[in-house]
Amino acid sequence: MIDSGAETVHGAFAAAAARWPERGFLHVVPETADVYGIEPGEITYAEAAAEVDRLTSALEAAGYGEGHRVMLLLENRPVFFFWFLALNRLGASIVPLNPDLRTGEQAYMIGHAEPALAVALPSRCNELREAALEAGVQMPVIAPGEPVPAPREGARVAARAGGPAEREAALLYTSGTTGQPKGCVLTNTYFLLSGDWYAGAGGLCEITEDGERMITPLPLFHMNALAVSFMAMIAVGGCLIPLDRFHPKSWWKSVRESGATCLHYLGVMPSILMGMPESPDDRAHRVRFGFGAGIDPKLHAPFEARFGFPLVEAWAMTETGSAATIAANREPRRVGENCLGRPEPYMEMRIVDDAGKDVATGEPGELLVRRAGDDPRHGFFAEYYKNPEATAEVWEGGWFHTGDIVRQEADGSVFFVDRKKNVIRRSGENIAAVEVESALMRHPKVRAAGVAAVPDAIRGDEVFAMLVVEGEGDAALAEEITRWCLTRLAYYKAPGYIAFVDALPLTATQKIQRGTLKTQAAGLLNDPATHDLRPLKKRTAA
Repeated sequence: MIDSGAETVHGAFAAAAARWPERGFLHVVPETADVYGIEPGEITYAEAAAEVDRLTSALEAAGYGEGHRVMLLLENRPVFFFWFLALNRLGASIVPLNPDLRTGEQAYMIGHAEPALAVALPSRCNELREAALEAGVQMPVIAPGEPVPAPREGARVAARAGGPAEREAALLYTSGTTGQPKGCVLTNTYFLLSGDWYAGAGGLCEITEDGERMITPLPLFHMNALAVSFMAMIAVGGCLIPLDRFHPKSWWKSVRESGATCLHYLGVMPSILMGMPESPDDRAHRVRFGFGAGIDPKLHAPFEARFGFPLVEAWAMTETGSAATIAANREPRRVGENCLGRPEPYMEMRIVDDAGKDVATGEPGELLVRRAGDDPRHGFFAEYYKNPEATAEVWEGGWFHTGDIVRQEADGSVFFVDRKKNVIRRSGENIAAVEVESALMRHPKVRAAGVAAVPDAIRGDEVFAMLVVEGEGDAALAEEITRWCLTRLAYYKAPGYIAFVDALPLTATQKIQRGTLKTQAAGLLNDPATHDLRPLKKRTAA
């Protein structure tokens, strides 16, 4: 468990470094080292602590402290963690930057977050300087190893009331699928609770203090890698193995050679791995469990049978952190059913309809959550920065409104249905895009599926499916897939249109970019290559 006296991320790290100085803190696999141009191998807690001490001295001498923010564009490199810990030690906050963003997007984040400094890869420094100029923020930009300049004047913008535990540790931006992304203020408590949750979760994803090694390809601008994976390993003196990204062909080699005992996944990773040729080495690893979300239900059980360990599906958001996580880490599980497990006593939840009334058992509705006890917001994000209206809206009535549609059965099991904003409204019927995607993914020729609403003059919305398939897609396959869906879904949920594409628009964490998908679907609606299946959608369809 995280040291009970720790009030900050750095305090937790320092306690772990004092207890396990010679243990591995970070491990860089050869492939990631080659991509980044750095040395492969192990970095111990003691070595990391020494580098954090050096950076802390440089930052303190330059005048950095509580209330300052520093933007980091350092990918998943070890240096990211050193800067995070050093800044946290001084009471400053980080703003991790997605390396895929370009000048206009960077300018928005710089103008919104108002960082005192940016630390970026040498090849990206000029780009960030241009973005800062566009944003009107006189922010210095340096590469790691360069002298640390003084913070820009008037840059103490992140100060918060309360002690060290309530200080801002990071400002993390949401995906921004509708409008500009929101900046989530995350405190030290948010991070510490993530480590404590994982250390005590138990069940199938039990981690011990015996030398865990967690491998993750997920980016450090995402809460999973930054808060969950990182803090979990600090909590138990384990070693984090951050990859530059997911490399399917070398994934199992990296898992084996790094000695990973657990792994994190998202999105299409399991599907891609199941598509690789079977090998006698499929079980030649030390992994006891995988933890993540979004596996194709039809592949859940076959994946576990092939590779020999459970994939623990879970639910959380950047805003909730681990304060209201739901995870299927205990048996009996409902493998292959989009089951998120059962809520633990530390959280409270409701499932409500559009009028805010609790739905009946088994009926879908929006998930509302909060922390049990005196402080319903304990461990959640502190606020949307510069957006008190959105913060108040999402906490309306004292419950955090997740925007996710779920249902709960009598045994307490919670099943994910879809994001509320992804629900398609066709002739008065609500259709969850994820439910249709799940059905489509069960077709043997479908490799990836994305579903969006397109306008229909009579029905309001119609279901549009963009599919990546094995081989060539044609009219005959489109009809076959639709008829197949009609045997598994209510007629109105089946695709009214199908377009075969080479790839779906995905985020860096392998989630569908819903806004881009909807735009592309609208653009393909009148494309001659799009197949109109609406005549097949009849109430009498078998």
